[in-house]
Amino acid sequence: MATVRTDIGNTLTFRSSDGVSFAIPLAGPMTRFLAWAIDVALLVAILMIARIAAGIVGIVDVGIAVGFQLAFNFLVLTAYPIVLEWFWRGRTVGKRMMGLRVVDEQGFKLRFEQVVLRNLLRIVDRLPLFYLVGGLSCILTRRNQRLGDIAAGTIVTYAAKTSVPNVESIMGDKYNSLRKHPHLEARLRHATPPLAAALALDAIARRDDFDPDERLSVFKQFADYFRDLVSFPDEDVIGIGDEQYVRNVVDTIYNTRAGKRRSAATSQ
Repeated sequence: MATVRTDIGNTLTFRSSDGVSFAIPLAGPMTRFLAWAIDVALLVAILMIARIAAGIVGIVDVGIAVGFQLAFNFLVLTAYPIVLEWFWRGRTVGKRMMGLRVVDEQGFKLRFEQVVLRNLLRIVDRLPLFYLVGGLSCILTRRNQRLGDIAAGTIVTYAAKTSVPNVESIMGDKYNSLRKHPHLEARLRHATPPLAAALALDAIARRDDFDPDERLSVFKQFADYFRDLVSFPDEDVIGIGDEQYVRNVVDTIYNTRAGKRRSAATSQ
């Protein structure tokens, strides 16, 4: 889905070729520092527990205890941000608590190699200490990126908090045929970048603002994009218009629990 970016202050705006736009606020250095501090506090607690465990093992064999602690420390410090940002779609515990998320700067799905690269380069961003290099980079760059973000092509944004409640009013009581295939729904939720989902939700919320031809073009673009991500059986999607298909996708992504209740009620 073609988009262009416009940097305005601390906001990054994505606009599709058909005029659909979505603005996301960029996280500032202070908020990112607080998220990092939360993660550090959690890591310190984990490492202290490991140290106690190593002390117990050391009663039997000091060498094994030291080896265990060194290996565990390296594994936790390296794997913690990578594993959480990949499986939590750009979040760690600290980012989640501060309402932040790592996303691809072009609006595409965050790739695993991006997650690995941005976190491995923390070694440079930490220099000379207390993230001085990374902090200066966040302050001096237009999109508040540390060096790891620049190299990986990522940005840190505030996660939208108002999208989910709007889905009920968008869907109403309409039947969602995609609910018949939970495994494909799960694949769709995993494959859809957060920005693409937000753009689709924004387009639905503003559908009455488009003229008829523009509305048809916008929803055809979104429908084609989501159909390319995951294919559902023809018998469940043939006859569904592009706009309704996009509405079903948005309902699937944002409103899983409510959608399941509707599908269960329909099948009874």
